[in-house]
Amino acid sequence: MVRLAHCRILLCILLVPFVSGLAAAQNVELKGKVQLTRNGHPVNGASKVVVWLTPLGTTPVPPPPPQAPIPQLVQKDKSFQPSLLVIPAGGKVEFPNRDPFFHNVFSLFDGKRFDLGLYESGTTQFVKFDKPGISFIFCNIHAQMSAVVIALNTPYYAISNWRGEISIGDVVPGRYQMHVFHPSVSPDALHAVEREITVTPGDSFLGTLSLAESDLELAHKNKYGRDYDRPDPESPDFRIVRGERNVF
Repeated sequence: MVRLAHCRILLCILLVPFVSGLAAAQNVELKGKVQLTRNGHPVNGASKVVVWLTPLGTTPVPPPPPQAPIPQLVQKDKSFQPSLLVIPAGGKVEFPNRDPFFHNVFSLFDGKRFDLGLYESGTTQFVKFDKPGISFIFCNIHAQMSAVVIALNTPYYAISNWRGEISIGDVVPGRYQMHVFHPSVSPDALHAVEREITVTPGDSFLGTLSLAESDLELAHKNKYGRDYDRPDPESPDFRIVRGERNVF
């Protein structure tokens, strides 16, 4: 009996790598294509489309990937670099100011709400994005500055490349809700292409997503809900930095 029990234990140990490998082999790499248009004409480049999957029903919920290192949204040349980040929910983003003047980063819309206030050249701030959501990031001084941070509770996502290609790897077969985002596409248009999908080993193509750009990302107010004005030289926003008057 003891020898039989030992044999069963040894068999289980030997089978673990085999079963794990078999499960991994059944996982699917999903591929898709994005087509962007503006005013009915194809856009030259179809990057920055984010596609992600959230499990439905009995499909197992995978643990979110760990975040390391902390990504940066650098303020440089009156812009955020990069303009799009995807992070795990609960992760942090660093906002270093590498311009020779002040910035005031804020987000008061969907997703994470925060206002970092004025901070000078050479300094940095951190923000934790506690829960899943889409956060639109702006600067209260420079209206042309905008970025998006998407916090997800799923590792199944992809960002399209310049050719509009999407690839989501190692997806467990099952039912999922497919979500889509692009900063220049209206919420209604994005909602129209979202759908439930069933992932199987024999079907790995998500299809072609056709999206029409608008001027959505250009239309926003300052943190007070008003149009942007050129700062008054006597206002707190107009400061002396490194011996030079702040240039807006």
